[in-house]
Amino acid sequence: MKNILYVLLVTLVFTSCQKEKKIGFIDNGVVINDYQEKKDLEAKFQIKEEAFRKKFDSIDQVFKLEVQQFQNSAKKMSQSKAQEKYQELGQKQQFLEQQKQVEAQQFQKAFQTQIDTVIVKVKDFVKDYGKKNGYTYILGTSDAAANVLYGTDENDLTKTILDALNEAYKK
Repeated sequence: MKNILYVLLVTLVFTSCQKEKKIGFIDNGVVINDYQEKKDLEAKFQIKEEAFRKKFDSIDQVFKLEVQQFQNSAKKMSQSKAQEKYQELGQKQQFLEQQKQVEAQQFQKAFQTQIDTVIVKVKDFVKDYGKKNGYTYILGTSDAAANVLYGTDENDLTKTILDALNEAYKK
């Protein structure tokens, strides 16, 4: 009986000495999508995308007009001259399509690089927040990858971190 009492006492001492782990979680999708810097970045790129579209729409219009003028004047040309001009227009169309693809890829790459930078900022912010506020773990979840299947509202840091992130961005 005495031994059982000592074992219970030792167990109680060891368990009371352990530091309690502080764990929280965030919804990654909400934090990233509602982060004002990301919204501003998307708006900036949307304006650039519209300019890109208008540029190539006007280039396409000019090319269509050139083709139409060729079709009108082709009747008056010799067959070899018309064939030569037709090939020239085909090459020009290929060049314009390649130019459009290259610029679209550059645009997409620039956008993705900026988004990746924002995501790194968010991760660093969450890491710093966790250190400053004594968290052992801050888990991330989203609809696509639900790592946290359940968590109490008191452990949900999504709004807290999003508000702090947006506040830091304003400064």
